[in-house]
Amino acid sequence: MHLSPKYTLNNGVSIDQLGYGVFKVPAETCEDLVSTALDAGYRTVDTAAVYGNEEGVGAAIANAVAASRPREELFVTSKVWNTEQGYDATLAAFDASMERLGLDYLDMYLVHWPCPARELFIPTYKALEKLYREGRVRAIGVSNFEESHLQQLLAATDVVPAVNQIELHPWLTQTHLRAVHAELGIATQAWSPLARGLLLSDPVLTELAAAHSRSVAQIALRWHVQSGHLVIPKASTPERIAGNLAVFDFALTDAEMARIDSLDRGQRSGSDPNKVN
Repeated sequence: MHLSPKYTLNNGVSIDQLGYGVFKVPAETCEDLVSTALDAGYRTVDTAAVYGNEEGVGAAIANAVAASRPREELFVTSKVWNTEQGYDATLAAFDASMERLGLDYLDMYLVHWPCPARELFIPTYKALEKLYREGRVRAIGVSNFEESHLQQLLAATDVVPAVNQIELHPWLTQTHLRAVHAELGIATQAWSPLARGLLLSDPVLTELAAAHSRSVAQIALRWHVQSGHLVIPKASTPERIAGNLAVFDFALTDAEMARIDSLDRGQRSGSDPNKVN
């Protein structure tokens, strides 16, 4: 069973539009939850070194492959953490992540934050380019980069990021940055697609959920996929894992999409990328 449609990145590599994110998934439960997600139909899993659960992701992937699920059907993303930025440090961090994951190759590797005051994201990304050229990772990209960071990066490197993973949800629609991505050929991937649960009480989303006999989370995730975003919701129960993926059998009208677009209030649930260092 494979439920999410595919999205083709700028280098021709395919990724599921909707994947499973494991931010704040405890290490001790990560393997079971990722296995549950794979059984539910997910094929893309997003982790990071700083999450402390790469081992659990790797164990779940190994179990799936041992159960005759082809590795090439699965897509695993990880990220280099801020304290490991710099060319040599990033290469070492990648090796450490790969050892924890137990994988022969990684599908995508991202610079987790630009950390602009440290001025290391360009040599960090050049290390990712080396890994990409060597075939150790199938796609490279960034996370939490603003337009100014992207322009600096593109001026100094050769490989256009496949993805910029950003905080994005109906209360923070990032319209300008999404347009920049479209112009540059960078896919927009949404983290915190439900604003860490804050928007589950939003009255407009609640009204639309009742009209479609869906959960508020499903309405928000449907807005994401109809907007063309890649999206990686996190869930910690089998019911929510399955429910988050059940958004491809209904559609929002243009008017409903416009109502959700209008909810933008520029409200972050996470940190300002210009202030994280």
